[in-house]
Amino acid sequence: MTIRRRLILGGALAAPFITPARAQAWPARSIRLVVPFAAGGAADSAARTVFPRVSELLGQTIVVENRTGAGGSIGAAAVAQAGGDGYTWLFDASSHIVNPSLLRNLPFDYAAFVPVSQVASFPQVIAVKDAFPARTLAELIAAAKARPGELSFGTQGNATAGHLALELFQAQAGIKVTHVPYRGGADAARDLAAGTVDGVLITALSAGPIVQSGRARMLAVTVPERLANWQAVPTLAESGFPGFNMSEWVGLVAPAGTPAPVVARMYGAVAEVLKEQPVRDRLAQLGAVPVGTDPETFGRFLRDGRETMARLVREANIQAN
Repeated sequence: MTIRRRLILGGALAAPFITPARAQAWPARSIRLVVPFAAGGAADSAARTVFPRVSELLGQTIVVENRTGAGGSIGAAAVAQAGGDGYTWLFDASSHIVNPSLLRNLPFDYAAFVPVSQVASFPQVIAVKDAFPARTLAELIAAAKARPGELSFGTQGNATAGHLALELFQAQAGIKVTHVPYRGGADAARDLAAGTVDGVLITALSAGPIVQSGRARMLAVTVPERLANWQAVPTLAESGFPGFNMSEWVGLVAPAGTPAPVVARMYGAVAEVLKEQPVRDRLAQLGAVPVGTDPETFGRFLRDGRETMARLVREANIQAN
């Protein structure tokens, strides 16, 4: 089922940009921003935090449209088919680099999208229920090795960033746990708090409230640096897994054929907004870290990510639901 929810973001006078004349003529009308996930989720919340200010800088209304289904591919297909006139954009997440290896017979090519910017990342954590005896990641690994396949770990869903990070962690740690996919991080966190599962690998945003309540403990974070709000929790890299870096993320792409000056102007507006402290503060409240990479850097990130995810999907034999 496709669920749509629209929010009109008002535009004021645009701040001046030093861009080619072709880009100065854009935008001449409202812009559609497709979020291929449900309203209220991480991607949707980030979009509704960043793009009201982007709308003001560009001087045009931005319509945020939620088009859900098929792991984000329904919304992505709608954007791919819209054409590159600069008036339809896709605000996607990690499924953008997973779906090419997971879904067959897609009516479009994910690699054909034009990268604009990785807007933010949502660091993930390994957490266990309060009753679980492990107090450190090393103790968790020892427990998993002593009971192969018996420990249960929830993620935000099949083939999500949490699931793939869990598969990579298992492979590197030499352990086997039972994966329990949920329909979102909040559901996984709820069951962790109830003791239904032994642990989770979900975003810090989802795990944080139950950890603060004392019903669970964080053992590690999946990004290279400790989190500002959880400085006592070590990274996986610090815990014997050098180079481990897997998080949920959100980023902006455009359909193939979108003019380079238009892409450059949109990137300029996004980059400017991500410098603003109120926006950064709101993203922090969402558990997100502002990124704002340029199109070339984001393009390399997407290419490398597709290769990494293809290997993980193949080696872990992950199948679409």
